[in-house]
Amino acid sequence: MAEAEGSGLSPWSALVGVPHVDIAPHRQPITAEIALPGSKSYTNRALLCAGMAEGRSVLTGLLRSDDSFWCLDSLRRLGAGASVDGTTVTIDGLGRRRPRPEARLYIGSAGTTARFLPGLLAAGGPGAFTVDASRQMRGRPMAPLLLALRQLGADIDCPETPDAPPFTVRGVSLLGGPVRLSGALSSQFISGVLMAGPMALNGVHVIIDDHVVQRDYVAMTLDMMEQFGAVVEADADLSEMRVETGGYRPADVTLEADASTATYFFALAAVTGGTVTVTNVGTATRQPDLRFIDVLERMGCRVTRRPDAVTVAGPTGGRLTGGIDVDMRPLSDATLTLAVLAPFADGPIAIHGVAHIRKHESDRIAVICAALTALGITVEERPDGLTVHPGRPTHGVMATHDDHRVAMALAVLGVAAEGVRLQDPGCVSKTCPPFFDRLADLGIGVTVG
Repeated sequence: MAEAEGSGLSPWSALVGVPHVDIAPHRQPITAEIALPGSKSYTNRALLCAGMAEGRSVLTGLLRSDDSFWCLDSLRRLGAGASVDGTTVTIDGLGRRRPRPEARLYIGSAGTTARFLPGLLAAGGPGAFTVDASRQMRGRPMAPLLLALRQLGADIDCPETPDAPPFTVRGVSLLGGPVRLSGALSSQFISGVLMAGPMALNGVHVIIDDHVVQRDYVAMTLDMMEQFGAVVEADADLSEMRVETGGYRPADVTLEADASTATYFFALAAVTGGTVTVTNVGTATRQPDLRFIDVLERMGCRVTRRPDAVTVAGPTGGRLTGGIDVDMRPLSDATLTLAVLAPFADGPIAIHGVAHIRKHESDRIAVICAALTALGITVEERPDGLTVHPGRPTHGVMATHDDHRVAMALAVLGVAAEGVRLQDPGCVSKTCPPFFDRLADLGIGVTVG
């Protein structure tokens, strides 16, 4: 496919071809109420469940990002109906039918789609479905997932790179049954097996041999499956999970804001001494990254919690509290947000438990350590994290490494320090295409180069 030669950009991408964005320092407290784009994790789970349901579903609060575009595009190429109006999408699901049994699908850099789609294809109707991805996604092998699916009967062939896209999946091959998985590598591998369960001939019985590294995301998967009529049973610690056969039913679902994206706006309140309320995600969420507000409280911020909204105000003393050690494993997508706040604290901040983020869109530990060092901050890098010492970051021209979280975190740092130029800023389209527009709406100087 021609798309596979590119970076995974979609018609929903922002800043295509823009070489850089300049973020100016902001010396006044930022005070705002803001509704943020929908959760990437919930959006792609809901899209795929709706696409595999028998009938029409309506999803509101859709995240219009590269990942969700390619997920929707794959459903359409399989023959599902999908119409989008703003942030509402209406999907006429396929069930097990495959009207286009020779479909070629392109998923861009959508990691969730890459992990969730193979089992759903194998459990569906007859056909041979070729799934390809961006260069970045091609470099992220999925061996544990594909091994588990093959043990359940799935016919999956990877002709170019072992256990990575592109791959071909043949339908009516997933029998289901019991399978053992490690939970220490990726919650998405577990979710990929579970989501196929309602469509597998014998359902699935997933047994975890160790522990689930991010159990909240598996719980989110089970919740979404149940909203679409799946029958699931799980132990409290998610060591065993059973999914009955029976398919998915259509559902109307409202998607909450992305808690990972919210961390950057809470961080802006923390470093400017302002007050930011995110109005469309709160303590009722399953998203683990909302627990970032607990870390901010340890750093002296004032937090007001409601089931559907959260307010963060900067520390009363004006300086963030350091001298803390934080296990970020449960909320690892917020690691870089904490790393860029750390220079502005009154003592070092140690982060650990996140060795797995070295294998995300970039080696996030190495990248943020190099960036902070280049800006004059003392950093100690470890295999599973880093320690950041207090300092005053200088202005810098920073690579984003085609990583949305690197770009958004460094933008926060630029606001709090002396500004920053971010190269290739369009990577934010993976999860928050309007990110820089939202910064400008808050009064922050944003210049598109």
